[in-house]
Amino acid sequence: MNLKEHYDKLYQDSIQKIQSDSYQVDELIDSDGDNRFGITLLLRPDNTVKSNIHKLLSEISLIEPNQYFYRDSDLHVTVMSIISCYNGFALHQIKVEEYIEAIKKSINGLSRFHLEFKGLTSSPSCLMVQGFFENDVLNQVRDNLRINFRDAALEQSIDKRYVIKTAHSTILRLKERFRNKEGYLKVLEAYRDFHFGTVTVDTLELVFNDWYQRKEYVKILHSFKLK
Repeated sequence: MNLKEHYDKLYQDSIQKIQSDSYQVDELIDSDGDNRFGITLLLRPDNTVKSNIHKLLSEISLIEPNQYFYRDSDLHVTVMSIISCYNGFALHQIKVEEYIEAIKKSINGLSRFHLEFKGLTSSPSCLMVQGFFENDVLNQVRDNLRINFRDAALEQSIDKRYVIKTAHSTILRLKERFRNKEGYLKVLEAYRDFHFGTVTVDTLELVFNDWYQRKEYVKILHSFKLK
């Protein structure tokens, strides 16, 4: 898949929906009754990337202060959603060590890789920083996970919602209707091709998490090193 073409199509489709007021607002962000949890294999951007994202979000917050902005601690790239968040999931329902072993098997022999964060894309409900990987390591990890979790017969929902192919990081979610839509779109265009930074990915984390990866709910279950 050509990542740039994919991101571009997402962006153009979403901008059209925003301009026509057919975008989506997440009404569960502030809900005390949101009990969706799952487990995810993810990677984290470094401080340089986080700082640049923070600068962008600070600009947007002056225009749209009541949207949901991801904190530095919550920024991530999903490698694979092992168990997609659903109401009532709890860690006692699974044997975490079996999941760790399946992931160890999936990354065995694979090397660290570079991930460039450049430009923005969008969906009708959120804003994302685009990630571009230099080689096929991330895809190898994902393909190995699909095989090993299928063979292990563990509870999982890999590819159930969608087949993950990108390396984006969600940085903002819409939680109310726009107050200054044109101002918001103007900032997006200004950062459309902005270089946020390039990270060397040598660590992956398996975490228990809520839908928004908020630090107060996230529990790191294991950290994995790429050689």
